[in-house]
Amino acid sequence: MELYSKVLGAGKPLIILHGFLGMSDNWKTLGKKYADSGLEVHLLDQRNHGRSGWDSRFDYPTMAADLLEYMDSKGLSSASVLGHSMGGKTAMEFACRYPSRVLNLLVADIAPKYYPPHHKHILDALHSIPLEKMESRTEADDYLAQSITEWGVRQFLLKNLYWENPKKLGFRFNLKVLSSSMEAIGATLESNAAYSGPVLFLRGGNSDYIKDSDAPLMKKHFPNYQLVTIPETGHWLHAEKPDVFFEKTITFIKS
Repeated sequence: MELYSKVLGAGKPLIILHGFLGMSDNWKTLGKKYADSGLEVHLLDQRNHGRSGWDSRFDYPTMAADLLEYMDSKGLSSASVLGHSMGGKTAMEFACRYPSRVLNLLVADIAPKYYPPHHKHILDALHSIPLEKMESRTEADDYLAQSITEWGVRQFLLKNLYWENPKKLGFRFNLKVLSSSMEAIGATLESNAAYSGPVLFLRGGNSDYIKDSDAPLMKKHFPNYQLVTIPETGHWLHAEKPDVFFEKTITFIKS
């Protein structure tokens, strides 16, 4: 599948993969910082997200194959790969399947383990919005606020709203397929999957996505890994403390 991307800057390539229900735009500000530091930054929309194509197949081996196809189409023999949450799962899958294409791997707040489905309330809330009756993003936000109280979460979700035609709003993500793919989104790596190159895991100090008890599994799949904790951040650590996140990641990429 052809993936939509924004390419910024010039130099050593860095590919950035967004999380579940996200898009490349979420990384625009950090992407520009990486580009200004001398990297060629590829901000990708994964399948069923953003401006990339929709398809009923949605699992990490398929998304890793999408990334391989993208790199081939851009003539990238190898790149640094950074993924957040679901994007981190894609990045880990890709590095294990195609290790020669990865210079180094950066994984933001996700471990190589199984996660039970935990987005149901968000998906249910999105399904409940009567988009055909909504006349503005503000109206959709007011409706969504009945079930999702966190303003930041709503803004993240509603960034996906666009006008399908002058009279109807729609979502850029494929809500139907994503809602039916919750087991696939939480899937773990195969037991024998491994990548021996340099890996940086980053976790939010207030997040429980990566626990201390995950260390043996991380070591098994990624023997050359290091873990950095960014204090006073949750799962969206790159958005909450972008300067600290940038400093930790650019140092690793350039080392």
